[in-house]
Amino acid sequence: MQGKARFIFPFFQAGIMAFLMTGFVTWLNLGLPSDFVLRWMLAFVKAWPLAYLAALVAAPFAQRATRFVVAKLEGSKP
Repeated sequence: MQGKARFIFPFFQAGIMAFLMTGFVTWLNLGLPSDFVLRWMLAFVKAWPLAYLAALVAAPFAQRATRFVVAKLEGSKP
């Protein structure tokens, strides 16, 4: 991915992942109390920036690992 897309794509990807994961982990830890949505949204707002930074850092490694695995599956050199 090139240009601005390499920063915008991880922003949305991290947002979706943080939203789903914080919802699940909040539910695992608390069940469904009356303030579930408030607690979930507080966790999400805190997690999204960290998830974005992690996605930016991890993306180059994930891309190289993906190229390596695909090359091995296809029987060619990475």
